[in-house]
Amino acid sequence: MILLYLVIFHFVLLVMAMTLKTLRFKSRQEAVDPVTDFVVDADAVARRLSSAVQCKTIGHADPQRLDLESFAEFHRFVQKAFPNVHEALQCEPVNEFSRLYTWSGSDPTLAPVILMAHIDVVPIAEGTEADWTHPPFSGDIADGFIWGRGSLDDKGSLMGTLEAVEALLATGHRPRRTVYLAFGHDEETRGSFGAARIAEILKSRGVRAEFILDEAGAITTGMIPGITAPVAMIGIAEKGYLTLELEVSLAGGHAAMPPKQTAIGILAQALVTLEKKPFPARFEGATKKMFDTVGPEMPFGMRFLFANNWLLRPLIQKALEGGDATRASLRTTTAVTVFRGGKIENVLPDKARAMINFRLLPGDTSDSAVDRVRRTIDDPRVSVAIGGNMKSEPSRVSDPDSPGYRAVERSVRQVFPDALVTPFLVQATTDTPHYSEISDTILRFFPARLAAADLPRIHGTDERIAVDNMVEVVRFYAQVIRNADEMG
Repeated sequence: MILLYLVIFHFVLLVMAMTLKTLRFKSRQEAVDPVTDFVVDADAVARRLSSAVQCKTIGHADPQRLDLESFAEFHRFVQKAFPNVHEALQCEPVNEFSRLYTWSGSDPTLAPVILMAHIDVVPIAEGTEADWTHPPFSGDIADGFIWGRGSLDDKGSLMGTLEAVEALLATGHRPRRTVYLAFGHDEETRGSFGAARIAEILKSRGVRAEFILDEAGAITTGMIPGITAPVAMIGIAEKGYLTLELEVSLAGGHAAMPPKQTAIGILAQALVTLEKKPFPARFEGATKKMFDTVGPEMPFGMRFLFANNWLLRPLIQKALEGGDATRASLRTTTAVTVFRGGKIENVLPDKARAMINFRLLPGDTSDSAVDRVRRTIDDPRVSVAIGGNMKSEPSRVSDPDSPGYRAVERSVRQVFPDALVTPFLVQATTDTPHYSEISDTILRFFPARLAAADLPRIHGTDERIAVDNMVEVVRFYAQVIRNADEMG
């Protein structure tokens, strides 16, 4: 009986300690006053983004397939639309269609900042053109939105940056820090000729940036369980990218006399094994930092869970496993994307091939992923080789307490006072891996307001951005430039 009392006593103490920890799990949102002194002409901003969307700057892996005139048309339009930018900033063409702008600061001892975006857009999926409410390259302004490919990814960001600089110049503003605008033309196809070359140029000049800001995060609504307010998600890290090609080679033959296992059967078994044994989940890094930040904004039950993650981590991981997006934030993901086997119904194929795309969690590497795949399959008949068109390692995790992150966070709070701000892990791939040696603080955020239903619009049908949101975008980039000057 005494032992039972002791157990109950210690359990009550534990619950009290955990409850106290929950009560001390306070909001981390910075209190700032909204900025209202930056006036933006909404109609003019919408018209200029509309014109940018009408330039069909479609990216292709083969540079020979680029519509060069569309890219040239875009640059002619930009030069005409932003005369202050082209008078005050140095503009360098890079590999013809990318651009590096330099806005020299008044204090050359201060580390510069780099604002990135990209010019190219993805093609329209064949056969879906008629599904669009407005034609994909019309740039129509209707129902409060600018419609068309690139409005979200990524001309909204690029044009918003140029609008902000143009307007600041009109007021006589000159930054203390040098500001670079780095606009690549082939982000959708690895950035080898655009961002990679710009990064090489900056590195050769000894540029070391205080922070870099690119696309990827957004202001989301209804995407984090327990949070009803808009959440501005600033990417402080991104996953790596790896594609492996698996192949099985056996003697072909007549389907009437098959061996016990065919090439397709062996390969299918290997793929099923990989899907049944995913990479282990890890609640750490950028994902943990996200829930440390938004946890205090949740209802008490969920706040209790995240405040005591030191003890309740298995429960947290189990809860996050319930959704595709949250599950992907915990582990290196495994996605079978291509399978090729036989061609004739009564002939055994001599080869079967599959491609698997992995998005590598920070802490994993391409080498460790390849090694794990081979050990998991454990079948010498299945060859494993790196394939695909690109490979990148997971990024470093930028410090959310760094001056650069705080400047961007403050800018969000000043322009979007209704939004919470949090760091997070970017699942997709951006141009930022090319800049890994340029700065320790690389952030990924474009303040487009997105609900869950809007996500398919990115690279999909009916891409659009609200006119009111574009006004906010311009004000945000102007505030980032202003706040960068206020850092130490």
